[in-house]
Formats: sequence, C-alpha cells, structure tokens
Amino acid sequence: RAGSGCAPRGGRLRVLVDMDGVLADFEGGFLRKFRATYPDKPYISLEDRRGFWVSEQYRQLDPELSEKAISIWESKNFFIDLDPLPDAVEAVKQMANLEKTDVFICTSPIKKYRYCPYEKYAWVEKHLGPEFLEQIVLTRDKTVVSGDLLIDDRPDIVGAERSPSWEHVLFTACHNKHLELHPPRRRLHSWTDDWKAILDGKRAS
Repeated sequence: RAGSGCAPRGGRLRVLVDMDGVLADFEGGFLRKFRATYPDKPYISLEDRRGFWVSEQYRQLDPELSEKAISIWESKNFFIDLDPLPDAVEAVKQMANLEKTDVFICTSPIKKYRYCPYEKYAWVEKHLGPEFLEQIVLTRDKTVVSGDLLIDDRPDIVGAERSPSWEHVLFTACHNKHLELHPPRRRLHSWTDDWKAILDGKRAS
C-alpha cells in the first residue's frame, strides 16, 4: 500500500484533492451567506472557528442556530457561488500537468442532494475547466478511494476501509489550524506552501 510507504502504483502518483475548504472557500462563503440571511443572529467568526462541523459549533452557541446553519449549504447556489481559495486553481492545474501524476477531485456531497452534486460539477467546470469533469470522485466515504495522497482539511477521515491506501495531508483551514499534528502526519498550510515537495517526497518513499 502506498499509505504504508510502498512505491506509488506503476511509477505514477495519484493525488486526491478535497474540494470544500481546500479548493473552494466553504467557510468564507458560509459565513457571508449566514450573516446575509440571518443578520440579527449571532455568528462565529473565522478566527473563532473550531472543529470540522460548522453546525455543531453553532449548536453550542445556540441550539436553534444549527438548523439555520445547515439551511445555508442546503440552499440553491451555495456551492456554485463559492470562491476558489487563493492559488488553488493554479496549483491544481500545475499538479495535473506534472509528469506521472494523476489528480482527482475527491469530494463528499451533502446528504440533501438536490443541488450539491450538480453544483460541485459546475464549480469544477467553471474554475478548472471541462477536462477536469473526468477527474471528479463524489463519495461519502473517501477511505474506499485508492490513491497515494489525499489533501483534505478534515482532520479525522474514517470509513469502511480501516487502512486507506493514501497518506492524508491535512490542508490548513480556520477550523483546524490550532491542532497539533504528530509525525509522520503533515500539513499543507496553503497553496503557496511547497506542495511539490510533498509530492516529490511521496514519490521517493
């Protein structure tokens, strides 16, 4: 397994890149729409965000706010309107053009699926181009997807496969920046960080 230090398959490196919080600014887009929709309700600033689940932190602030938070990302145009994170589009395009490198957008749709899956595809086409539509993996369980690296902002990724093939590189986001990682776990702090070094290191492992 590549996740266990084995050489990547066939000399090619397969990189799985999360979408929300890694390519698309989920947190910033949510906060803007929440404040616009509920201007009289309390909100959590990006500086004060803790924990992956937005709705859970809002529930702790006020139980009624959890459903209001969920309603924001369940609404039409939420996902398609998200801005790309700085340098994300350029970095992923560069990554996809590297020799012996396969890049897939690996993203989890929400359970209320009326808008989300369509808008994720539309976002990829809009920002990355139609050629990337062939590189989308929509799954609620990323552990069953085969890869060498998974770049994702969620700290704890669990599922049916107890030993996923990929190494999880934690992408720094407002909700996880305070977490201390213990080696061999590592971060990608932003797309201006040296992501190529992470890929090169994986090739050499």
